[in-house]
Amino acid sequence: MTKLISAFIIIVVIFCGYQLFVYWEKVKNEEETQRQAARQTLDANNLPGLPQALYDSYQAAQRNGNVAVRNWLKTYEKQLQDPRKAWIELDFCVAITREDPAEARRIFKSVKDRLPPTSPVWPRVKQLEKSYE
Repeated sequence: MTKLISAFIIIVVIFCGYQLFVYWEKVKNEEETQRQAARQTLDANNLPGLPQALYDSYQAAQRNGNVAVRNWLKTYEKQLQDPRKAWIELDFCVAITREDPAEARRIFKSVKDRLPPTSPVWPRVKQLEKSYE
């Protein structure tokens, strides 16, 4: 009888170990799929919403620093559309975090409130969420 109980316990332990292994592989594959999806959407140049006519002026504003980007955003805000607008604002938010953390949090909150979870920028919002809330 003792041998039968011991065999049953060994079989249960092996079965539980196998189930844990299968679950671990499933979680690992899901994480890898999410990373690949995030890498594909993280290229800001592929996001729609920035008119081609404004691209050069945006590049010039980036080269001239945060003040120039702030002025560029104020000037062309109406012509920009999400998701590129959100990406540009998040870049600006990260850039001004040390200079003006309150302004950075305000910008982040407005982007987060405006974007739906289906947006290609949403993974970046979730990534920055801990820093700005």
